Amino acid sequence: MNKKEQVLTHFRDLFSKLVWLNKLKMESSLTDYKPSEVHCIEYIGHHTDANVTKMSESLYMTRGAISKITKKLIDKQLIESYQKPDNKKEIYFKLTEQGIQIQHMHEQLHQEFEKRDQVVFEQVTDEQFENMLRFIEKYSNHLDDEIKKLDHDPKSE
Repeated sequence: MNKKEQVLTHFRDLFSKLVWLNKLKMESSLTDYKPSEVHCIEYIGHHTDANVTKMSESLYMTRGAISKITKKLIDKQLIESYQKPDNKKEIYFKLTEQGIQIQHMHEQLHQEFEKRDQVVFEQVTDEQFENMLRFIEKYSNHLDDEIKKLDHDPKSE
């Protein structure tokens, strides 16, 4: 296996392990909520005037999927919708008090994950971080370019 293949394999393995470990804790702490619902809550909590279009672009989900999730979140009284006086066409979302509690619980879990993994990051030098960040940015930009070449936006499906 060449170095490129090793890097890609290790990225996939690393991501799978991270998702699996975090999922166990998330599901036990946020039992009544699907991951997609929690991600929408997180997005709404961090962005003013969150709407279906912005959320679908950021979360790499279709607008239809976001619409379904936000309806469920409204029904669960975790978010509420609103319109601006100068724009009656667009619908925006904000967290309710209950939604804010879920957001805080989710953020606490992420802090636990960071603390769990701190032992590794303490050993990484600034130069190593810079190299990793440059590589990730280059690869991400490359993938963005490849998506554009296809003239296909996975977020619009």
